[in-house]
Amino acid sequence: MKGTCHCGAVEIEVTLSDGFATARRCDCSYCRRRGAIVVSARLEDLRVVKGADTLTLYQWGTKTAKHWFCRTCGIYTHHQRRSNPNEFGINVAILEGINPRDLGDVPWADGVNHPSDRG
Repeated sequence: MKGTCHCGAVEIEVTLSDGFATARRCDCSYCRRRGAIVVSARLEDLRVVKGADTLTLYQWGTKTAKHWFCRTCGIYTHHQRRSNPNEFGINVAILEGINPRDLGDVPWADGVNHPSDRG
């Protein structure tokens, strides 16, 4: 699948081996503000086709998760997961031909009680 930010400066290609079966939202302090629905992809299944130099990185806390945005239009494209650093979470809304509304009722992940925060 092809994905782009709003201004088109960033373009990715991604293979979703599980399609949209992994679609979910997260209620951690960051994701609930962002509001995106994400789907999973293996690291090797995402390629930045153009605009790698336009992506900007945001990290906080443990700095395990890496969240990328277009520095021009501000659209969140993808992130490397804290819960599984071998996966990316892909913003469904950037995927060509996909309207997140069409996914129906998307489950929520409990990011407030993240497994990595349990001691």
